Amino acid sequence: MPKEYKTIREVVGPLVLVEGVSGVKYDELVKIKQSSGDERIGRVLEVDEDRALVQLFSSTHGLRIADSKAVFLGRGIEIKLSPDVLGRVFDGLGRPIDGGGEIIPERIVDINEAPLNPVARDYPSEFIQTGISAIDGLNTLVRGQKLPIFSGSGLPHARLAAQIARQARVRGKDEQFAVVFAAVGITFEEVDFFIKDFQRSGAIERSVLFMNLANDPAIERIATPRMAITCAEYLAYTLGMHVLVIITDITNYAEALREVSAARKEVPGRRGYPGYMYTDLASLYERAGRIRGNKGSITQIPILTMPEDDKTHPIPDLTGYITEGQIILSRDLYLRGIFPPIDVLPSLSRLKDKGIGQGKTREDHSETMNQLFAAYARGKEAKELATILGEAALSDMDKLYSEFADAFEKEYVAQGYYTNRSIEETLDIGWRLLSILPKSELKRISLKNIEKYYPKEV
Repeated sequence: MPKEYKTIREVVGPLVLVEGVSGVKYDELVKIKQSSGDERIGRVLEVDEDRALVQLFSSTHGLRIADSKAVFLGRGIEIKLSPDVLGRVFDGLGRPIDGGGEIIPERIVDINEAPLNPVARDYPSEFIQTGISAIDGLNTLVRGQKLPIFSGSGLPHARLAAQIARQARVRGKDEQFAVVFAAVGITFEEVDFFIKDFQRSGAIERSVLFMNLANDPAIERIATPRMAITCAEYLAYTLGMHVLVIITDITNYAEALREVSAARKEVPGRRGYPGYMYTDLASLYERAGRIRGNKGSITQIPILTMPEDDKTHPIPDLTGYITEGQIILSRDLYLRGIFPPIDVLPSLSRLKDKGIGQGKTREDHSETMNQLFAAYARGKEAKELATILGEAALSDMDKLYSEFADAFEKEYVAQGYYTNRSIEETLDIGWRLLSILPKSELKRISLKNIEKYYPKEV
């Protein structure tokens, strides 16, 4: 039952101190009511004996302590769920913003659900096709995986996120697929871009969007990813769908975490972020996966911008420990007009070998993937050598590898944001590029696959 207190003692910024409370819980929702009828919602940030510190989701401007009372609701932040959430757009707290009316819920769920029980987890092993060659061919995404995208300020991660949301699908008949998209702390212009892109492509019909703006309160920013993941859990484990969760930008989430930590006067950790940031991020990422005996699955693509393009910054560093690889965007490729600018060499999908091969993609996938990596790495070395010593220092074979590296970036990586390639198209492009090299150089591919797939001379 809700408990009312007229013992508000202090208001500082978005924080409200209430004294003389009992039975109040951390994360509990609070209504601050004024005699004028004005109501504001907040969340318990800290409990110390009979005092509760509440952070409001809106400004405290105009709040009068004398005629206000705090109503503790006895529950945390919840989301209303039903199959009707598909095709809808919500704000960061799950309130509809698309003019479509309220959701009539089949169930109401607290957004702070527990991570999957490790014993109940099933191993990720099925291929998800994003239509992007640099991901599908070389850093394959697998159902139930957590594969973040590491970007930098000004790089086109928003366009890449929209492309993945538009194009991603699971192969096979009768497979229900949905996208849950959470935008955290982004500008109105970016929100408008995402909504219009989803609507124009028709992807909105199989998607649920949660939009948190940069001027929304920090406390709401912390709730938005959990709203999205809780919605995904309902679609996956109750409705049996395969769900792809895209969250952008995790850096904004971590900044909000730091802001709330500072408000609670906690001892800061690395670069001022709270010491529990690893645990907090894990509580998001570890809600992805598959449950043994359940048809549905949750795959996560969190997107984060690395401050100063620094991979050792706490946010990408801790994310890399928790997730199964990373897709890295390159500022150099972006400046050279390669779109999407995915740097395939430092990128990694630790589960890629589990989702490729006969019956999943094609039997030559693993071998061509390894050969393309090796050839591109050697081509980059040859180009660096030519930069230092000049073209004359290169052998004929080095020149071929240098040619391969240029062609690989222009034809394989640079497919643009509106080209949707099947995995077969991606593999065929890979073979066409490998034909730049003589067969004797394809040492990572079996003779059987060379005979079957190496382009025949015309």
